[in-house]
Amino acid sequence: MRGILAALLIFLCVSPASAAVEIKEIETPSGISAWLVKDHSIPFVALELRFRGGTSMDEAQALGATNLMTALLDEGAGNLDARAYARALEDLAASISYDANDDEITVSAQFLTENRDAAVELLRLAILQPRFDPDALERVRQQILSSLRFDATDPDDIAGKKFSELFFGDHPYGRPGRGTVESVSELTIADIQKAYGAAIARDRVFVSAVGDISEDELSMLLDHLLSGLPSEGGDMPPAAEVLVPGGLTIVPFDSPQSVVLFGHEGIRRDDPDFFTAFVMNHILGGGGFESRLMDEVRRKRGLTYGIYTYLSPKDHGAIYVGSVASSNERVSEAISVIRSEWKRLAEEGVTAAELSAAKTNLTGAYPLRFDGNSRIASIMTGMQMQSLGTDYINKRNDMVNAVTLGDVKRVAARLLRPQDLHFVVVGQPLGLN
Repeated sequence: MRGILAALLIFLCVSPASAAVEIKEIETPSGISAWLVKDHSIPFVALELRFRGGTSMDEAQALGATNLMTALLDEGAGNLDARAYARALEDLAASISYDANDDEITVSAQFLTENRDAAVELLRLAILQPRFDPDALERVRQQILSSLRFDATDPDDIAGKKFSELFFGDHPYGRPGRGTVESVSELTIADIQKAYGAAIARDRVFVSAVGDISEDELSMLLDHLLSGLPSEGGDMPPAAEVLVPGGLTIVPFDSPQSVVLFGHEGIRRDDPDFFTAFVMNHILGGGGFESRLMDEVRRKRGLTYGIYTYLSPKDHGAIYVGSVASSNERVSEAISVIRSEWKRLAEEGVTAAELSAAKTNLTGAYPLRFDGNSRIASIMTGMQMQSLGTDYINKRNDMVNAVTLGDVKRVAARLLRPQDLHFVVVGQPLGLN
């Protein structure tokens, strides 16, 4: 049975991609909303659930509780301990995975049509009746602690933690979402249960399904799956302010190269200028080898193997972030070039050729994102959380093509603030102070 599901997943990943997606909105008798894309070509369903909130809901004295709780959801549920639960999933050739980040908890499930009811029942048990057994808690805790200890020696992780701390201070975004060795070591079952009660609730769930299932079948499935959840979860975090001014923070680390994170305040996803900012960023640093920063920092000067930038519109505070790594001897030059390019685009905008190339790349690559039922379900759930509307997929490329040179110049002048760029450098950089 497991081989059948694996074969279907391979088929889905190589099926021709298309951005023409017909999304149906449904509402169950109990009031649960969901998006559905029907595909009866193969007997397979992908179901995606997201609970808004995530690790930013951790209390300051229980950092890492939401992450640990999420990792325990598949470690036994109902009358099934961890081993029995895993065996039951395997017998059904079903797959269920869980993840947590700052703003959400994600549940991704895939199952064959013939095993749908049994697979959903296992998922229901995990969501409504997780066991949080002491032996499972200790086993998973040790896995997380091992990962945290490794991360303490990873310059990328060190840079990320320092960056978040500087930019967000005491806000939950400024704390390590997975916790620290000290905090995770002290977490109790009561902490895990409290995190579960705050995070897993109906007032923050978003649902998408793709595959061999009808509207009525999905409606019945969701009411069975979710109607037992509490109506409300815990309070969401407050709005976050970007606190750090422009400047430089060096974290000494014994390495022949320096890792750099840089950025400043960004733009919210619901801002009318966000889409233009997205296209602008593709030209500046988000477009891989076609971006200005890659051209100036890597191709022309050989200062790095790669550099990228991205917009990070978190739920409670937006930042604009970039990353680069360079030798300790040349990282100062790389930072100088980044500042210069930030300033140049802010003052001059982009060329017609750059905008045309960005539009071609962005519109041509977009259909490739829809490379399987699970991926489509994930994209749709993200769209719901961002209030984009069911027609977004089909009109997105038109929105790209509608961006003008004037739009980019105006938004670049508004968004790009070279004087506010703050660089976090982990390494032994020369020529920086």
